[in-house]
Amino acid sequence: MNSLRHLSRRGFTAAALAGTGAALALPATAHAAPGAGNGRHETRIDEILAGMSLEQKIGQLFVAVGYGARADQEHASNTSTTGVDTIAEIVRTHHVGGLIYFVWSENLEDIEQIATLCNDAQDAALESSGIPLIISADEERGVVYRLPEPATPLPGQMALGATGSRAHARKAGDIIGTEIRAAGLHQAFSPVADVNVEAQNPVIGVRSLGADPRAVAQLAAAQIKGLQGANCSASAKHFPGHGDTAVDSHLGLPVIDHTREELDELDLPPFRAAIEEGIDSIMTAHIVVPVLDDSGVPATLSHPILTGLLREELGFEGVIVTDSLAMDGVRTLFSDDRVPVEAILAGADQMLMPPDLTVAIGGVREAVAGGEITEERLERSVRRILRQKLERGLFEQVHVDPAAAASSIGSRRSMSTAQRMAEDSLTRITDDGSTLPLARGASVLVTGAGTVGKLEVIARALAESGMRTTALPQPDPEQAAAVAAGVDAVLVLTSSAAFETPAEQVELVEALVATGVPVIHASLRNPYDVVHVGEVAVSLAAYGNADASLRALAGVLTGEVRTRGTLPVAIPQADGTGEAYPLGHGLS
Repeated sequence: MNSLRHLSRRGFTAAALAGTGAALALPATAHAAPGAGNGRHETRIDEILAGMSLEQKIGQLFVAVGYGARADQEHASNTSTTGVDTIAEIVRTHHVGGLIYFVWSENLEDIEQIATLCNDAQDAALESSGIPLIISADEERGVVYRLPEPATPLPGQMALGATGSRAHARKAGDIIGTEIRAAGLHQAFSPVADVNVEAQNPVIGVRSLGADPRAVAQLAAAQIKGLQGANCSASAKHFPGHGDTAVDSHLGLPVIDHTREELDELDLPPFRAAIEEGIDSIMTAHIVVPVLDDSGVPATLSHPILTGLLREELGFEGVIVTDSLAMDGVRTLFSDDRVPVEAILAGADQMLMPPDLTVAIGGVREAVAGGEITEERLERSVRRILRQKLERGLFEQVHVDPAAAASSIGSRRSMSTAQRMAEDSLTRITDDGSTLPLARGASVLVTGAGTVGKLEVIARALAESGMRTTALPQPDPEQAAAVAAGVDAVLVLTSSAAFETPAEQVELVEALVATGVPVIHASLRNPYDVVHVGEVAVSLAAYGNADASLRALAGVLTGEVRTRGTLPVAIPQADGTGEAYPLGHGLS
């Protein structure tokens, strides 16, 4: 166990577990996902299943990613051994049960285009099998978002954790759910339910609500209530918990060495809370958890974890969806035709983003033909998927109005709500007591990490409050120091994806401090930068670079915004030997 993880564990035990125990011990068999097993849709499901071919049943288990902004757009990246080269052809040929959209797959240009793509893809599905698609996206907001403007630029998960507000979390879920449903999507792969106690976590970080399992459980449940209250399926991820790893499962296979007691106290409470809230779906993690399964296979492919723990012990009856099957963490032990077979045998229902859809479906087809996967086993998963679609009303109303979608997203009320969330999340970690607020009319240099556009958001907000501003994006230290010599104060931004702050960002801060001008520092992603940048007049944590957070930073400088946020994670010393700032720290 490395020193940072040891620190995180001690901080968790001392701060987060104090007084918990029975309060977190949710029932082992909590409420099922909406409609699961309650008979409301079973007659309809029986009728649909009776009319499905084996190929259609297999296809329902797959969530594909297709390239292109139009369903009929030919794209080389869609071409497979069967010659399929449009999204519509993927849907018709493979009878897939779902699609997932990304910017990098060129699906997301503007809201009206997205709604049209959804409608046309649904037409292909209805033509193919008569069963509508469930269309999804990784819509967490903060640093992970998919819908383009004018979708509301909400602060992310750790920012919500810093507010400690269930009302904010629920409203964030409601806004996300409302907006993606308006655009023709039906499922957000959110919330992130991982309890992030590893400062060096390269893949979760600010995507987590924090390090306190009680707080994460409460806030995740509130987000689920908001999402599903907007008739949008939520999906808690990444089961059984990806928060204590220093390996990115996109690139490797992490090992979580928690004891069963630690899993029960730290990792599982948010998933128990999600099940209690009636969540539609839970996403698996490509992580090895030896205490639960000593075979060395990742949780996504583990029968003891998916069936033994999630289904039988925790009582989850909704849809289990794998994390992307294109990630290296799930492809280390099996070939691409075997990975979905192993996932189904483990207990998964939906196979997300296999790297080659034809190969993956072929592997499942062979496993069914050989008796390794029975048709009865297939139908158990198809039932859960159909139940989710029926519960969300996809069979009644599958199309959306593209023009109406474009005009209904990013409302003034939603933007105002996002601003309040951002302001409540800002955390003042250090303060010399004499720099802020700046005097009206002060000259301010805004510089550091961030695009020209992001720095200009802050500069405009300062100018609107009577400040004289200069925006200098990503300068070299000498250039920045020269400009700083002529201003009253400097706001310098840093942004790090893990515990270590990039050296060039640290050098920039040090050069600015050396000028003698008061330096106000703000971390735009992980809050750990404060222990790497050296002594500054003030250090703030924004947990993301959403425009609302940037405007809130400007408000702190002018005195118009009071910092109310507290650290949802502990911050270790720069060398990892002790705790610099405890969980819950925050100056007001």
